[in-house]
Amino acid sequence: MARYTGPKTKISRIFGEPILGNGKWLTKNSNPPGQHGAARKRKSLGEYALQLKEKQKAKYTYGVLERQFRKTFEEASRIKGVTGENLIKLLEARLDNTVFRLGISPSRPGARQLVAHKHITVNGEVMNVPSYSCKAGDVIGLKDKSAANASVLGNLKGKNPKFSWLEWNEADKKGTFITYPERESVPENIKEQLIVELYSK
Repeated sequence: MARYTGPKTKISRIFGEPILGNGKWLTKNSNPPGQHGAARKRKSLGEYALQLKEKQKAKYTYGVLERQFRKTFEEASRIKGVTGENLIKLLEARLDNTVFRLGISPSRPGARQLVAHKHITVNGEVMNVPSYSCKAGDVIGLKDKSAANASVLGNLKGKNPKFSWLEWNEADKKGTFITYPERESVPENIKEQLIVELYSK
């Protein structure tokens, strides 16, 4: 199962945002990585560089590598509607992202690990594929044994109420994927139109 395993703070410094982790070092050293930081960088990026940077930001944010990201984009382009918005919807519908949004895990990498280690169920069945695309009505929860695990429960914080496309049942420790989110509801700072332009070249 391929995933990014490189330095996380370095990635956050490249984009100036806490793309991976909590970004606690951004205030201490907010310069881009490299010996001279921003001093030797071009003051303004070209069109292609901006498009590529936006694609890289989306990939790192959702923990998707190039081949899978390209497949997701191709699927988004086949769906009726705006391709960029469809791309964000499909990325948000990934099981690992949904587990993160439901508050079962404090981070996407942590959510991915829970899924891969068979702690998560979808409609009562154990699902260990992080890229599984949730459908409307899917019920996501913890396996019975995992629901009694103190370390798993210690990280569970419950859903943020602003994620209206998800529903969380605190008593059962289960969430429901109601529908694909609208773009304005997704808080990620990603300019998806630049990604569409990049792949359209």
